[in-house]
Order: sequence, then C-alpha cells, then structure tokens
Amino acid sequence: MNDRTTSHLSTVQLQSLRQDLQEQLDQRRRHLEGLRVQEQESSGADGTWQELLVSITTAERAVAELSQAFDRLVDGTYGRCAHCSAAIPFERLKVRPLARTCIDCQRRHEAA
Repeated sequence: MNDRTTSHLSTVQLQSLRQDLQEQLDQRRRHLEGLRVQEQESSGADGTWQELLVSITTAERAVAELSQAFDRLVDGTYGRCAHCSAAIPFERLKVRPLARTCIDCQRRHEAA
C-alpha cells in the first residue's frame, strides 16, 4: 500500500463509512427521483418551476459528490487530504463523510 491509501482506517471503520455513504447515496437518489417526477408532472404555471430546477440541481450535485466519495472509498483514497495527503481522522469522516481535506488544510483555506 502506498501513502495515499485508507490504511489509517480499520476494517470496521471503513465498513461503517461505506454503509453511511451508501445510505446517504440511496436516500439522495430517491429524493432526486421524486424531484424529477415532480418536474415531469409540473406545468410550471404555479411559479415553483424555478425552485424545482434549483432543487434538482442541488440534488444532482449531492448525488455526484456522494458517488465520488464512494468511488474514493473503493479505490482506497478516501480519508486522505486532497491537498497534503494527511490522514483525515475517522471522527471527522463520521461527522463530515464528504470531507476532502484535513482540519489544518481546511483552516488554511477558510483563512485565505
């Protein structure tokens, strides 16, 4: 294993994160499907068409981000900072499963 893998996470931790990501991904996909049904059924006459399109775009983005996180989990790069390659602690990933940066890099980014 190279230094860009999730080797800092235990098998149990990886399984927990995988399950959390899968559940969130499934939930977001169901939500997106519901929004698309609403889009097809809507005439746009009630003034909510633009809000619906924004909701669909937001849901599509969430599905894409979760899919990318799940892909990183599968390929072994999940849980590593995208900037410095440091291990992102399990506790941070449980709270923010889409975290792509360690706390130090996140703080530097927010301060900039």
